[in-house]
Amino acid sequence: MQTDHAPHAWDEKQGDYSHAHAGLPLVQHPVLLMLKYVKEGKLTMEKMVEKMSHAVATCFQIKERGFIREGYYADLVLVEEAPYTVTNENILYKCGWSPLLGTHFPFQIHSTFVNGQLVYDKGIFDESTRGQRLQFTRS
Repeated sequence: MQTDHAPHAWDEKQGDYSHAHAGLPLVQHPVLLMLKYVKEGKLTMEKMVEKMSHAVATCFQIKERGFIREGYYADLVLVEEAPYTVTNENILYKCGWSPLLGTHFPFQIHSTFVNGQLVYDKGIFDESTRGQRLQFTRS
């Protein structure tokens, strides 16, 4: 699953269709949204992982990513089963709004690892670690 991250200010999204900026800020919540569907029985955990990780790496032929394997980069999200509601106070988008405002999730993000480095843990970011340029196996 791919998401668009278009953090336009709310006022930039107003007006008629031909003048409003395209896209929505969604990068913060797709894992929670998919886990909600798993809990509701709409898809399996295996299918979620396949679509959100394996298929993306395979489709775009991204080298050493998308799977938990020895020698691969550890890009992981850890979640905990705990209620979470999207509010103005917990939105991390710079634009300050979300189309999911008020949505209730049965899970919340606990930690995030990028390239094996802990970059988010229980609400605290470590910005000393940056991502790396992706490498592709296609010619």
